[in-house]
Amino acid sequence: MTEAPEHQAPKGLEVGLDVVAGWIRESDEITEPLTAQRIGNGQSNLTYLLTDAADRRWVLRRPPLGHLLQSAHDVAREYRIMSALQGTGVPVPRVLGLWTPNDVAHMVMGFLDGYVIDSAAKGEAASPELRAAIGPSIARTLARIHAVPLEEVGLLDLASHKPYAQRQLSRWVRQLEASRTTESADLDRVIEILQASVVPQSDLTLVHGDLHLANAISDPETGEVIGALDWELSTLGDPLADLGTLLAYWPEPSDGLAPGIFGASALPGFSSRAELVDAYAQASGRDVADVGFWHVLGVWKVVAIIEGVRRRVLDEPGNASLGGVPTEEMVHGLSGRALTLAKEYGLPGA
Repeated sequence: MTEAPEHQAPKGLEVGLDVVAGWIRESDEITEPLTAQRIGNGQSNLTYLLTDAADRRWVLRRPPLGHLLQSAHDVAREYRIMSALQGTGVPVPRVLGLWTPNDVAHMVMGFLDGYVIDSAAKGEAASPELRAAIGPSIARTLARIHAVPLEEVGLLDLASHKPYAQRQLSRWVRQLEASRTTESADLDRVIEILQASVVPQSDLTLVHGDLHLANAISDPETGEVIGALDWELSTLGDPLADLGTLLAYWPEPSDGLAPGIFGASALPGFSSRAELVDAYAQASGRDVADVGFWHVLGVWKVVAIIEGVRRRVLDEPGNASLGGVPTEEMVHGLSGRALTLAKEYGLPGA
């Protein structure tokens, strides 16, 4: 097979690298030629590492290829949120700008040099200090996100102020119906349980929507989070939803799930889910009594996201990430896990 020229844009980055270099030049010094490579195990927006001839680095994000579900993969929304968070104390990369060639949003941001645990292998290679520190640091980062003054940073109108649990259930049921690839009685049952178990909203804050090990850049020495990534699911809602999402992506050895992209936290030395909840409660001062509902909903959302990924790859194979394509077994395993959790937490109808 003939290799692509060294400075040709990789598949999915349909705009020329000379054009991208021009965008960067508006804010930063750059020495051409510019090179680009697909990075990350993310299965949603396409992410590229950009490097110039002087070894300066940036990151570019754009939506996946092919048909997109309504409101999904909104890079312009990511740009708005990350721009608003500059200088707030929430650890986010510096954003250079947003460009929309052919009506497709492309965001360029600064590169953060840190450690991302986006695989079990990365978790195994992490120092004992990093393993112990990163979970509580992610929990504290969530507390900082939830403390952002919405009106002051211009995000009060980012999303609806209606009760978040009902909004989430409605949205993700629609997403699941539009992209479902796998029949699962457990998954159908979990939807019924969640609809019967909705909890009152505790507060209205900025919600990241997807903060976990693979979306956090940490200092390799201290484990402190220096960058929270992937803000495409961010909205306004109940802060405990973010804690539930973190727990959903934080398997423990006793869960009995097959290792995968998010299996690193089951390795020795990583904090337990209970320790994450304690770290968040201490940093935020919030009541976390309803976290069980949000944990189950978080696992269910992971299943819905996996189904969306599977659908996009079936429709357009070029959307497959370096981490591979989720399997039907993952859908069944996580659906069963959500049902088990619902019973353990005593959710109505479980």
